[in-house]
Amino acid sequence: MTTGMTPQAASLGPGPDVDTPASGASPPCCEILVIGGGPAGATAAGMLAARGYRVVLLEKAHHPRFHIGESLLPANLPLLEIFGVAAEVRAIGMQKWGAEFISAEDGRRQEFEFSFAWDKSLPFAFHVRRSEFDEILIRRAAALGAEVREGCCVRRVDLADGRGVRVFAVDEDGTPHCWRADCVVDASGRDTLLGTQLRAKRRNRRHSSAAIYAHFAGAFRDTGKRAGHISIFWFDHGWFWYIPLADGATSVGAVVWPQYMKARSGTLADFFLASIASCPPLAERLAGASLLTEVEATGNYSYCCDHTHAANYFLIGDAYAFIDPVFSSGVMMAMQSGMAAAETIDACRKNPATRSRALKRFDRLMRHGPRQFSWFIYRVTTPAMRELFLGPGNLLRMQEALLSLLAGDIYGTTPIWPSLRAFKFLYYAVCILHLPSTMRAARRRRRDIRPLESASTAGG
Repeated sequence: MTTGMTPQAASLGPGPDVDTPASGASPPCCEILVIGGGPAGATAAGMLAARGYRVVLLEKAHHPRFHIGESLLPANLPLLEIFGVAAEVRAIGMQKWGAEFISAEDGRRQEFEFSFAWDKSLPFAFHVRRSEFDEILIRRAAALGAEVREGCCVRRVDLADGRGVRVFAVDEDGTPHCWRADCVVDASGRDTLLGTQLRAKRRNRRHSSAAIYAHFAGAFRDTGKRAGHISIFWFDHGWFWYIPLADGATSVGAVVWPQYMKARSGTLADFFLASIASCPPLAERLAGASLLTEVEATGNYSYCCDHTHAANYFLIGDAYAFIDPVFSSGVMMAMQSGMAAAETIDACRKNPATRSRALKRFDRLMRHGPRQFSWFIYRVTTPAMRELFLGPGNLLRMQEALLSLLAGDIYGTTPIWPSLRAFKFLYYAVCILHLPSTMRAARRRRRDIRPLESASTAGG
């Protein structure tokens, strides 16, 4: 499998020293300013600093900080090698050899192992505590030469400044700051700073969901290779994730339709536990478990910005788009987009004649991931898709191609696309064969994904 990067994307050694802004400079200057220190921003900042650019990364929080999205894909592993953090991630990770899909209706279960994907060279991935994983990445960015400032929240970006871009931020104590940069990389995640400022963010009208989640102690843990499987449970109102972590905790979350959240009564914790009880196979695994963390929620889950870049900025990771975490693709696409942004900026600055081609390539890559995963995400809870996942076959190597998609092997040269087109044809055929149930499910989904009136479903 290849990662979609050029031969420059080899494992990085220690980065070059980077001069810090002169004391008292107003405003301080850098070549590239990165907003956000998650996987996308840390990757972009580190890769650019390693190429010799003067990079400032501004992160509003302090690492380590809690974050969901703990399950990585096999396609993450080459990216971790390139970034020089593979050994550190292995030390904190729970090996993930596969995934299982379970139906609450009848308890049927189907297991998939990544070793059966088209490319057999990446048979596993890791589950990680994101607080630890994200800190590894941002510290690596600093080690490669990026100037990292935590507890500094960007408020606004002035893109019309005649000498570049001006970025206005504030420290936790209220101290204001302004930086001037040649280019901004927005990796602000679901804050979507530039997408919101430029009114480029669009709600995904084909998909809408909310997430409720917590960590548990004492949850059921399988043995052997299956101990690290991620489990996906379908139930009437969406689906659950079940992710075992290396320290014995288990991350459990429900991704549900807005109309289900609208029907909530009582506390968020009571609602979450009642939802778990409505999924007997999951409830059985958590019968002896206790909550380790507060139950939290986030709403308005799916969106996309209407462009990926302009003359002096790039949108990467969740700052560009987010769909649904069912296939654990978020971290992989975030790191991939960070590397793509670094490569594109480098190409544009070093060889201006190739700028147009480099920007088009970046745009294609950014749109490619969400587009390839979204077709499956929109349909993953339909009766036809459940049947195909619970009773898979490898006709025309469809199962191998699907496993490659689930492994994140979508940016390289693995020839999975004809087989995935065949799988889509088979899906539509199954829909037609079971037309009444297909139509009922479609009507219900249209009703359930209608967004809530409130901008957020979290908290009270």
